[in-house]
Amino acid sequence: MEHQRARDIGVEIGHMPSGQNGAITDVGGVSVGHSTIVRGEGPLVIGEGPVRTGVTVVCPREGLTRDDPVFAGCHRLNGNGEMTGLEWIRESGALTTPVAITNTHSVGVVRDALITAELEARSEGEEYWLLPVVAETYDGTLNDINGQHVGPVHVREALSAARGGPVEEGSVGGGTGMICHEFKGGIGTASRRLADEEGGWTVGALVQTNYGRRSMLRVDGAPVGRVLTTEKVPSPYEDEDPRVEQGSIIVILATDAPLLPHQCERLAQRASIGLGRMGGGCDDGSGDIFLAFATGNGGIPRSGLSRYPASILLRMVPNELMTPLFYAAAEATEEAILNALLAAGTVTGRDGVTAYGLTPDLLLGALDDARALCAR
Repeated sequence: MEHQRARDIGVEIGHMPSGQNGAITDVGGVSVGHSTIVRGEGPLVIGEGPVRTGVTVVCPREGLTRDDPVFAGCHRLNGNGEMTGLEWIRESGALTTPVAITNTHSVGVVRDALITAELEARSEGEEYWLLPVVAETYDGTLNDINGQHVGPVHVREALSAARGGPVEEGSVGGGTGMICHEFKGGIGTASRRLADEEGGWTVGALVQTNYGRRSMLRVDGAPVGRVLTTEKVPSPYEDEDPRVEQGSIIVILATDAPLLPHQCERLAQRASIGLGRMGGGCDDGSGDIFLAFATGNGGIPRSGLSRYPASILLRMVPNELMTPLFYAAAEATEEAILNALLAAGTVTGRDGVTAYGLTPDLLLGALDDARALCAR
């Protein structure tokens, strides 16, 4: 059965309109693909399972990104996590590869598989190098993470599956084994479209959610986690389990606004606003890492300047027009996290550990009580 999203059940985050699909793919040319690995049940046997993991890819443009790079910037809210390739993005201001998201112990194999896929798409004998961007969150509570079940074939599957249009959410791809606010978490996405007088640009967010304590969960400003306590909906963690504070979130922002690298970095910072509104961003053990890229400038030369005109026209958004983009990034991130929660469903993983889904009925039933708490 198709899952319901925040807007489907009447929960509207913020004030800005959504794009057509409510997804990062509302930014033209952006595509998303997943490869999901689910097998086995019962006690953990390292190397055998149970397996609840996968990989998700975000492709910034059609074709090879290295041939048409996009300007990009990044932000670290808390660095207990990993996203490879960021030093070159900070130095060059350009994203030259797809972005992949997986589990903590599969970063290396996914990075290598992205290199292989790129080389296979190249002419034979062509000199080539790249620094792929691969991010992670930890899925070891539900998944045999030390069995390292993600392989090159799964990266190829995700790349082959990458499409525009609606994006599958919840317990898919890299989000298959993730937990958020002690509910089942995973992949979520959302978008915002600016008014024509503000530029008419789109900002899309894709998140992999794996962070947060139940008591901190807020939805549309209401302290839902204080109503849906772990006594009402059990936590996948034991009491006093330190893993509840050792999750992470990855946020990928895309926009068709003509931003320069330093402006992409400014946009990436605003993902922290959306995360904070949902009740995250305060734990030492969390890796909260955000990347923003902008497709609004095309034809950025990679090499061989003699093939290009003497001058290359680049556009940029004036600072006074950045504010609506900031609001869009914050709202899209907040809604993407909620969509991930609503889509994830209930998942039982290794050793019978169960992460319960935040269903629409649960959420709507708790919202009135949570809002009443705010009115006291």
